[in-house]
Amino acid sequence: MYPAHFDYQKAASVDDALKAMADNPELKIIAGGHSLLPAMKLRLAQPPALLDIFGLEELKGIKEEGDFYVVGAMTTHADVLRSQLPLFPEVAGWVGDPMVRNRGTIGGSLAHADPSADYPAAALATGAEFVIRGMGGERTVGADEMFLGMFESAVEHGELLTHIRIPKGITASVYEKYRHPASHYAIVGVAMARHADGQIRAAYTGAAEKAARLPKLEERLNAGQDAGTGLVEGADMLGDRFASAEYRAHLVDVLSDRAAKRLG
Repeated sequence: MYPAHFDYQKAASVDDALKAMADNPELKIIAGGHSLLPAMKLRLAQPPALLDIFGLEELKGIKEEGDFYVVGAMTTHADVLRSQLPLFPEVAGWVGDPMVRNRGTIGGSLAHADPSADYPAAALATGAEFVIRGMGGERTVGADEMFLGMFESAVEHGELLTHIRIPKGITASVYEKYRHPASHYAIVGVAMARHADGQIRAAYTGAAEKAARLPKLEERLNAGQDAGTGLVEGADMLGDRFASAEYRAHLVDVLSDRAAKRLG
């Protein structure tokens, strides 16, 4: 199918984009487009106007600032894959296919908060921070407060996610994923990272309405125990034609055990 008619414009800067959003509340931001365009083709989304921010160089690239790696929101999955970041390159290798990785962006994926996306689990496991900018200024949101629900993040209307701050002091990290064979989205994914203080953070994606930490798993691993089972409640998981809620809960246990053994 073809999308409904829409107006198109390109932002010249972040300030230009913020002003355009303030002037037109119905404006929809597009970056790589791998989430928005399919929805538009199916007429599930019919924005009257699109603002393209993919070309904003100020939102691209990876640099070091103090104890953090700072990743521009328009950095592509392919660039993340080739980087020296902790955990995220492994996760980027699971994203889509080469075409998607060369066009899709890390910021677009995280702000979109798809419950089956890979990066949210990595953000939670690494304790990443999100720099969000609006007309009123800039604020920083921690990963634990970023993902609010299905396709709902802390980025509010009229704001842009500009950068992701990832701690440097991560000594080991892994990502285990059971993916849908056609879409490559996570039916379940588990991310795990050991931080400089020796503590392990772990999170899952794909199994519920949003990515979330795994407190039972973290407690066991940080006490020197095995991952074990019963890490999540089946009643809290999503069930659909691809996997039942109970099966997703089982996959969280299985993938957590694999990830813990790989982490060592």
